Amino acid sequence: MKTTPFTGKHIELGAKMHEFAGYNMPIEYTGIIDEHLAVCNAVGVFDVSHMGEFWVKGPNALPFLQKITSNNVAALTPGKVQYTCFPNDKGGIVDDLLVYYYEPEKYMLVVNASNIEKDWAWCVAQNSCGAELQNASDNIAQLAIQGPKAIEVLQKLTSIDLSSIPYYTFKVGELAGVKEVIISNTGYTGAGGFELYFYPEDADTIWTAIFEAGQTEGIQPVGLGARDTLRLEMAFCLYGNDINDTTSPIEAGLGWITKFPEGKEFINRTEIERQAKEGTMRKLVAFEMLDRGIPRHGYELFDGDGNPIGVVTSGTMSPTRKIGIGMGYVKTLNSKLGTEIFVDVRGRKLKAVVVKPPFRK
Repeated sequence: MKTTPFTGKHIELGAKMHEFAGYNMPIEYTGIIDEHLAVCNAVGVFDVSHMGEFWVKGPNALPFLQKITSNNVAALTPGKVQYTCFPNDKGGIVDDLLVYYYEPEKYMLVVNASNIEKDWAWCVAQNSCGAELQNASDNIAQLAIQGPKAIEVLQKLTSIDLSSIPYYTFKVGELAGVKEVIISNTGYTGAGGFELYFYPEDADTIWTAIFEAGQTEGIQPVGLGARDTLRLEMAFCLYGNDINDTTSPIEAGLGWITKFPEGKEFINRTEIERQAKEGTMRKLVAFEMLDRGIPRHGYELFDGDGNPIGVVTSGTMSPTRKIGIGMGYVKTLNSKLGTEIFVDVRGRKLKAVVVKPPFRK
């Protein structure tokens, strides 16, 4: 298994380790619920160094990104971040990702760890524009400091006014004595905070400084287990579960990151634009359990007459709501808010209701 610059620290701290996307990653430390609530109420630190980063440079960078992504990259200005996806040529999604407009003719793409090789091959294959591509995944480390007290902790370590970095923007500067750190007001938890990008050789310095600065705020390391429950409470899509090579961005409720400005001929635009206008046969919905039970990935969904209508893509017991929550694809007819559906939990059809996300307000 691959390691991150922080793998040794996770093991020293007693984390339960497990393979994820080919990396030896911490799943939990003190427990998923405890870590989940720590992020919601204070501050937690996630090692996300397994994520992939690609640089896209040169005068053809923008034309390339306009071709390969669903969102309108031309709307970005330097210092802005954009959530988007790579549509494939068969109606599905290669991956979802972030685009950082680093400076004119220079962008950074942040892709999912499980898709690094696939995404890189896709980018190279689609680069008919002649953009300069660089896979920097092994030379960039990343920590996500998330929670309402994250800004208090990190502000002790930098002269940059973190309150001047709005949501989905970033600045580059010194943090904990380390130069050229990307400080990004982004995250996958819905609890606020920042994501930091830096060179692996600075990992120990930054980790130590953050935990020393956060002692009075109750800072603690958090594993991938709580990362998943936090993102699910916000109904954020997880690649491989809620979106994949067979799900279109329109079906997945990602029409808001799918733009059709004149001149942006992105991959499979014609079909995706048709879906946006005419609708789709199925939709990704959020639902809450009315009966006691926990929905899990792969469980079947039914209507009130016992007819199969879809499948659960993500599900858990909400640590903050104390009820079962989930996401899944259902027939469009059954996707209206307030519609009662049933989840097959080990042979029992338990009642649930379609709700407006997120689950955690």
